[in-house]
Amino acid sequence: MAAGEDELLLPRLPELFETSKQLLDEIEVATEPTGSRIVQDKVSKGLDLLGKAAEMVSELDLFSRNEDLEEIASTDLKYLLVPAFQGALTLKQVDRNKRLDHLQWAREHFMNYLTQCHYYQVAKFELPRTKNNSAENNTATSSTAYPSLVAMASQRQAKIERYKQKKEVEQRLSALKSAVESGQADDEHVREYYLLHIQRWVGISLEEIESIDQEIKILTEKDSSREASTSHSSHQKRPPAKPFILTRNAAQAKVFGAGYPSLATMTVSEWYDQHQKHGTLPDQGIAKATPELKRAAQEDQEQKEEEDDEQTLHRAREWDDWKDTHPRGYGNRQNMG
Repeated sequence: MAAGEDELLLPRLPELFETSKQLLDEIEVATEPTGSRIVQDKVSKGLDLLGKAAEMVSELDLFSRNEDLEEIASTDLKYLLVPAFQGALTLKQVDRNKRLDHLQWAREHFMNYLTQCHYYQVAKFELPRTKNNSAENNTATSSTAYPSLVAMASQRQAKIERYKQKKEVEQRLSALKSAVESGQADDEHVREYYLLHIQRWVGISLEEIESIDQEIKILTEKDSSREASTSHSSHQKRPPAKPFILTRNAAQAKVFGAGYPSLATMTVSEWYDQHQKHGTLPDQGIAKATPELKRAAQEDQEQKEEEDDEQTLHRAREWDDWKDTHPRGYGNRQNMG
């Protein structure tokens, strides 16, 4: 009895699908930033509900490779959209450290959706290449420029066709939406409505995979360049180069070599500290001048000046005495006859 009650309390597949679809629609039209708490809570809740819905679809075996699209019930067609919704919500996650993982998971969801749609021939399109197929294609078409131009032209044409189909599908969906949601549409219109939704998400999935592949390439190249720079910086740094002088010949090298006096070997502060440590500075060992020393030095200077004055006076007196005894012209005998 308890087990039966628990089964009744579990959400059914239609409820899981409708709730997750509503959350996705709210996220698409939300005015808050994608990284806000409100939006990210809706993303997490939607992914959880879609995961449970995918498990139920697998357990109920709603889609089999042994049946055609016409054999699928009209009310079950919408559950083909589960992996497409999973891919869209996975892209809304904003954890930068796990961005590459989110891109790869989203691509896998979109590829699962496109693979199912391609099998049931819901729309005419080419499945995106896997990593191995794309590598082989690049190797095959890189030899000549002509095939690559053809591929670019075909991709451009495919985008134009997808855009036209997208507009037509959206117009048809808007015409059927009110009747289907109100329950007034018959089975044929309900089936058409869900098939149009599936075709619309085929175009969205193809565009998202192209964007995902470009972003994965950018992130991979960025990670490889970061690893290369990290390994380069981890190498041992070279010792600082010694100063040198360029010379023309060996003779100049002997004179202007590394031992040339003009090449500084230490700073002024290092020179001063070294000489101060050894007590070889000019002012080291000399006592500072005290007032007594200053007074004694001044007295010695005055005494010396007085002695100099006496010697000068003595020489002047002797010169005067000599001039008294020796008249002008004394000793000049050159002009005498």
